[in-house]
Amino acid sequence: MKFKKLKVTLTISIVLFTILISWLFLEARWIKIKNVEIRSTDIPQAFDGFKIVFVSDIHHGPYFSLQRVNDLVEKINNLNPDLIVLGGDYVHRDAKYIKPLFCELENLKAEYGVYAVSGNHDHWEDIQLTQEMMILAGMKNCDNRSYWVRKNNDSIKIGGVGDYYEDCQIIDSTICDVVNDNFCILISHSPDYIPKIETDLIDLTFSGHTHGGQVTLFGLWAPIVPSEYSQKYRYGLVETGKIQSYITSGIGTITPPIRFFCRPEIVVVTLIKE
Repeated sequence: MKFKKLKVTLTISIVLFTILISWLFLEARWIKIKNVEIRSTDIPQAFDGFKIVFVSDIHHGPYFSLQRVNDLVEKINNLNPDLIVLGGDYVHRDAKYIKPLFCELENLKAEYGVYAVSGNHDHWEDIQLTQEMMILAGMKNCDNRSYWVRKNNDSIKIGGVGDYYEDCQIIDSTICDVVNDNFCILISHSPDYIPKIETDLIDLTFSGHTHGGQVTLFGLWAPIVPSEYSQKYRYGLVETGKIQSYITSGIGTITPPIRFFCRPEIVVVTLIKE
């Protein structure tokens, strides 16, 4: 009798363990659409309702196939974005993935363009090739660069800084011709740069890098967050003074390729003029 009970207990444990492991791998592929509204008096009238799609940390490589990149591009295009922001870390483990990835990403469609920065993994693999492929794919490279986006008679500014760990951060390239009434967006692969911003000219920042913790305690806390600020910039919309910052959970994963209560996401940001 005791042997039968032990056998049943063991069987149940194996089944539950199998379900858990399967879930960890399945959740890593279950991309959600996250809708976020950003409200500000600095948003020009022509940009009221402007739709920005933001994705980061694709990590194309052994755990994220080219077919999945193709599917991602299709999902993004189906959202009909006005503008697309890419937050870095495009490939994982090998530079051989860079060209094929950007050959897929060049199919992204947005009337006002695709704006991208590099992440630490891009520096580790081949930063020169990554930046070359950005340009060939028709993207605006925002590594310590910026651009005015014009719609009708209004405009907003969008720029970026180099990776926090592997590059320098030159914010003056973004704010040099910005005044207080302008709406200004800054892309930084790592959110750890946000507390270093000393100007009040930045309204909105986009970051990735943390993967939202990737494996969390029911979405509330993560044991491992690649940030010196731990949980503060782990995930979601964070306000730091005037600045609103969105830190995404990203698309891909690092090793192991699993997630728990931290689904990958495509972020749809709608600008609302107040």
